Formats: sequence, structure tokens, C-alpha cells
Amino acid sequence: MAMNLPNALTVARIVAAPVVAALPFSESWELRLFAFVLFLVVAITDYYDGKLARTHGMVTDLGKLLDPIADKLLLLATFVPMFILVGSRHSLSLWSPNPVSIYDGAILGVGPAAPGVHDAFPYVTPFGVFGLPWWIIAVVLGREAFMTIYRLLRASKGEIISASRMGKWKTGFQWTWVGATFFWFAAATAAVQYHWSGAWWLGFAYFNGTVNIVSMIVAVILTLYSQLLYLRRPSE
Repeated sequence: MAMNLPNALTVARIVAAPVVAALPFSESWELRLFAFVLFLVVAITDYYDGKLARTHGMVTDLGKLLDPIADKLLLLATFVPMFILVGSRHSLSLWSPNPVSIYDGAILGVGPAAPGVHDAFPYVTPFGVFGLPWWIIAVVLGREAFMTIYRLLRASKGEIISASRMGKWKTGFQWTWVGATFFWFAAATAAVQYHWSGAWWLGFAYFNGTVNIVSMIVAVILTLYSQLLYLRRPSE
């Protein structure tokens, strides 16, 4: 199994995952913005290393095995800070609008201007302020853990299972959700520092929060559906 350029890029994504996981816990909006940029680079690399392998005939069994593992490590590396920072504490851990007013303070219910959410960065939408419930994380990571073990078991029998088309759509929505959340960490932190307020900031918060909620819902649906397809047609 050769270590060609696409496989080397996949390994680089695996190495970058712990860095992506650590940066959001900084209190600096610059480092949180760098976490978003690094995540974006890794996600784009995920697309191009596969395309490079297919178009140049460099698809290998090693690549088919490592690529899904790299995706799942990055997912874990991003979901840990998301679960902690979006609002795993206080009432924000529930899937329900938070009673804290989104108009409370210059930063719309994020950070110290809102009582009870000093360390949380909830999703701000026109319908309320939402946290990230544990069962969403459990569904997504549980499915990914199952597929990782399943692929390894099949690989031990000489069968390599690559990602399905539906699985790629699922990954696309997951990455949209993660990217919007990581950008929100940086923007909300900068809002605290620079006291942003006004209609433009409210509009951005609403837009970002809506993108997060919609992409999260679609990602969870596709997660469950793609799992069903794998169970019915495991050779795909």
C-alpha cells in the first residue's frame, strides 16, 4: 500500500485534527478564527485529495481505509469543543429556546452580557437561542464509531468499504454545520471584545444561527439514513 500524495494529504488531516480541537478553547478571537481557517483548509483538502486520487489513478486500499478514519477524527476533534462551547452547561444543554433574551446586551445573549451563559456560545436564531443537546452528538458520533469499527472488521477480511454518495452528502452538511459554528466562536468572541451591536450584528447572528440549525438537522437526518443504506447494502 503506497504512500502517494493523496494519502499523504489524508495523513496530514489526521495530524491536524488535535490542533483544530484545541484552538477553540483559547479566549482569543484571533486563535478561534485560525481554528475556523484551519478547519476550512482541512475540509477542502478532504475534497481535493479524493479528487486527485480519482483523476490521476492513485486510488489505493490504504487511501480508502484512511480517508473515512481522517473524517471521523476531524469530526470528533470539532464536536468536542462544539458540545462544550455552544452550551453544554446551564439550560442551553436542552433542545429548547433559552429564556435569556437575545437582545440582552450588545452581544445578543452570548458571553458575559447574558446572565447564566458566561461560557457558552449558543446558536442565535429569529426563533430563540438554542444549545447543542447531548443526544445530537451521540447520534452522529455513535454512527461514525460504528462505521469505523465496521470498516476495520471488513478490512480484516480483505474488503475495503469506501464512502457512499449519501455518506458524502452527510459529510458535506456536517462540515457546513461545524464551519458555521467555529466561525461563530470567533465572531462572538470578537463581539465581546469590541462591543459590537446594532442591526448588522443581529442580522449576522440570525443568519449564522439559522445556518447552524438547518445544517445540523439535515446532517442528523442524513446520518441516520446513510447508516440504514450501509446496513442494507454493506458492499457500497
